[in-house]
Amino acid sequence: MYGNFWENLRNAFRHDNNSLFKLIAINILVFLVLLVSRVLLTITGFGELYSAGIAKFMMPASLTTLATQPWAVLSYMFMHEGIFHILFNMLFLYWFGQLIHQYLGSRKLANLYILGGLTGALFYVLIYNLAPYFQNSLNSSLMLGASAGVFAIVVGAATLSPNTTFFLILLGPVKIKYIAIFYVILSFANSAGANAGGELAHLGGALMGYLYIVQLRKGTDWGIPIQKVGIFFENLFSKRQKINVTYRRPKKSSSFKPFSKAAPSSKPTVKSSESSQEEIDLILDKIAEKGYEALSKEEKRKLFEFSKK
Repeated sequence: MYGNFWENLRNAFRHDNNSLFKLIAINILVFLVLLVSRVLLTITGFGELYSAGIAKFMMPASLTTLATQPWAVLSYMFMHEGIFHILFNMLFLYWFGQLIHQYLGSRKLANLYILGGLTGALFYVLIYNLAPYFQNSLNSSLMLGASAGVFAIVVGAATLSPNTTFFLILLGPVKIKYIAIFYVILSFANSAGANAGGELAHLGGALMGYLYIVQLRKGTDWGIPIQKVGIFFENLFSKRQKINVTYRRPKKSSSFKPFSKAAPSSKPTVKSSESSQEEIDLILDKIAEKGYEALSKEEKRKLFEFSKK
């Protein structure tokens, strides 16, 4: 992280290893685009065009419909229509996502969000197609929202650090494992209600969050395929800022010896206060793999100094 919340959000795409704020920023931008489109098309008499258009990016329960819009398995998890829907999803993503980022790094946070969204979509489609209760609404059911990915982050954080405590208004300090358990039970209880599809997706995301951390502790990272795809697109669309470093040989002097106190057999070395791009890249890679707390004091100092340029 590079500053306060709004600074991080504003500069989300200017920094590497900042997937938490990239995810929040993408969700907010998509929400604003949909909001403006809905208002403009509705007041100009093209409300049906908006409904038909957004349906192409929502997750359908019908396998036949899904076959005609396979991109929906990804697009749906970045879409919201209600202000409170996106507000609570982004708050939970921010609160619990910081823990995942701190312990596992930026890339694994993004991996878990995407895997949670995909698993939520899978649960939604499977149960709607297999359970008799949903047969009458199968062809008309559509789903959108980041909830499945967010639930993966919430349960993943609770599995990783169950005794971390959040201070909740009216309740006081509560361990995050109890927050996660409460919302999983609530989603299960509502899985046959008006928002059955969304609640089923929550359960799928929650299951992925738990399994991902369990497998990670065993040395298996289920997010590697997601990470490879992400790196491919990063290399495709982003250009790293290159810093040219030049070196000058010091002028020789027979009368001045700046290292006269050094041992005769040792060769003096000078450490530059300026950090090169290569050093910063290595530090950022270390954060992505092990988290910010894994950095040494010297590495943190270099990162801080570099961020002020």
